[in-house]
Amino acid sequence: MLRALAVLLLTAAPALAWETRSGRVCELVHDGETAFVRVTYDPAIPEYSIAITPELPWLNSPVFAMRFDGPRSNIISTDRHVISGGGATLTVTDSGFGNVLNGLEFNHTATALLGDRAIAVPLDGAGPAVRDFRACASGLSA
Repeated sequence: MLRALAVLLLTAAPALAWETRSGRVCELVHDGETAFVRVTYDPAIPEYSIAITPELPWLNSPVFAMRFDGPRSNIISTDRHVISGGGATLTVTDSGFGNVLNGLEFNHTATALLGDRAIAVPLDGAGPAVRDFRACASGLSA
């Protein structure tokens, strides 16, 4: 009976893994407890983007920042973020994403900061998926 309960609990839990998807556009996705995160690279533009959709809507503020905590801690910020879907999703795009990808690959936590709001995203298991995403993006750029 306990074994059946354990199996049920483990299979009912949400998928919290980082996943890479390849196609015309490279994607790195994470559907976590605090937010859905989607990083893309589109070679047709060429442009990277990160979209963060937490459970509660974003409230606009002039500066968005991401803090990476871990062995390669860093804080990056921009005033070029866009909030869409009635506050549902915050998106940042740029032609280079080295700091974002390094932050996701080499740290323990990424925290999205906008105004008084802080959304922490665990990076457990992100490293291999980020490496796959980098390989996808470099393959599409070649």
